[in-house]
Amino acid sequence: HKFRYFTEKEIVLILHSFLIEAKPHSRPYMASLQYQEHHSCGGMLIREDLVLTAAHCKGPSTVVLGAHDISKKEKSQQRIKVAKYYPHPKFSGKYDYDIMLLKVKEYQILYQNKTIKLPKKNGKTPANIKCHVVGWGRTGNDLRPSNVLKEATEKTQFSSEWEKIWGSTFNFHHMICTKFTKKGGGVCEGDSGGPLICNKRPQGVTAFIMKDNCNNPKYPHVFTKVNFFYCMDERENERREVCCKRGLQDH
Repeated sequence: HKFRYFTEKEIVLILHSFLIEAKPHSRPYMASLQYQEHHSCGGMLIREDLVLTAAHCKGPSTVVLGAHDISKKEKSQQRIKVAKYYPHPKFSGKYDYDIMLLKVKEYQILYQNKTIKLPKKNGKTPANIKCHVVGWGRTGNDLRPSNVLKEATEKTQFSSEWEKIWGSTFNFHHMICTKFTKKGGGVCEGDSGGPLICNKRPQGVTAFIMKDNCNNPKYPHVFTKVNFFYCMDERENERREVCCKRGLQDH
């Protein structure tokens, strides 16, 4: 199989023309990672100073919060520089451990920009539950990314179904697979680092898809599990620098 990561030029979600535009500012945790004012990856605000995204999104970035239409300078938007990058220490540039924390420079987060709560550390994501994917990405394989935030629905799959297709590339301990309909669409080239939200919690971070075939239901989409990787526990909330230097740790 030929796999593809979402690169800086292939940003966000492929939401087909029949997918819905998200209600403006209904996902106040969503972050657009931008380089020279061009969107490169998605992410989510999990703490006032931390954004969760994919490790392969590492690169010079500005975090944009409060955006709905990224082609405009909306009053709600807040642009914050990234101070430090903390990719998982075991990420090698391949498919596994594709998760990263961004520590943003000290800044007062505006009231409309909210954090999203993480799932339980030892929680499980069952199969056949509906989840949401969100982003500003392409509206078709050969089409341009969307300027406005859009969303779609995908369903989680059993690990045995994933492994038949992805083989050794897929690590069921660290990854989640989803199925989708061609009509309903889902993630595609350009949604790196964006969330897979199940039961109002980010269960996954968008990782990889089948190259040039993201809207083919035969090939499930793959996300890095969030609940397998944790940077901190409650006792370390005040020791932020120590917490971040530890990086995301698997358990």
